[in-house]
Amino acid sequence: MEWSIQDIARSAGTTSRTLRHYGELGLLPPSRVGSNGYRYYDQDSLVRLQRILLLRELGLSLPMITEVLDGQRDTAAALRTHLELLEQQRRRIGRQIESVRTTLRKTEEGEELMAAEVFDGFDHTKYEQEVTQRWGKETYQRGDRWWRGLGADGRQAHLDEQIAIGTALAQAAAAGQDPGVAEVQAIVARHYDWVVAGWQGRRPTAEQFRGLGEMYVQDERFTVNYEKFGAGVAEFIRDAMAVYADRLR
Repeated sequence: MEWSIQDIARSAGTTSRTLRHYGELGLLPPSRVGSNGYRYYDQDSLVRLQRILLLRELGLSLPMITEVLDGQRDTAAALRTHLELLEQQRRRIGRQIESVRTTLRKTEEGEELMAAEVFDGFDHTKYEQEVTQRWGKETYQRGDRWWRGLGADGRQAHLDEQIAIGTALAQAAAAGQDPGVAEVQAIVARHYDWVVAGWQGRRPTAEQFRGLGEMYVQDERFTVNYEKFGAGVAEFIRDAMAVYADRLR
């Protein structure tokens, strides 16, 4: 089967102009061009466009998406990675929805609330003891106040940005990019800003940012968190952060 550019644009919620732009970049060439000059797309084109749209939602630039798609010939493996990331987000959001439903029902019925139910899917306190021991009670309390002050939308946005950054760096690693190239460093700059937000506006020094990258590899809890984006991703992020740290000096 094949579809016209208008059919594809309508189904994907985009425009024919956008699809023609993708074609001019070599990102999404039509499977054929009719004698009338109309562009047509086959099933492989549909799958490629789906991947493009997924990567766009994760914040990747069009040149970066081109490199990622060209570097990943195994479409099924790439789609499995996308699917797992989407499933993770769905599971987390599903827990949050159930948490809010429970809170709403108990509030309306006058029942006693349980903290474990209210904050299911929003847990940020599991490292309280460790943070307090390492950096003091005031540090934990300051972070706790910041996190609670974000509100539900702010917390979700912060978590979504972490996923988007991790996915973008994983795609760069899979594409075989050097950690020091401009495209990768632009993603690391987003990560630096994400860390600044988590540090309540305090900007990490070069040594602190480099040390954080080392922690991603040395501390298994961080490693597991980033390796879910792909094997070797934690090391790639550490190396990219080290390059960025050198430029902070």
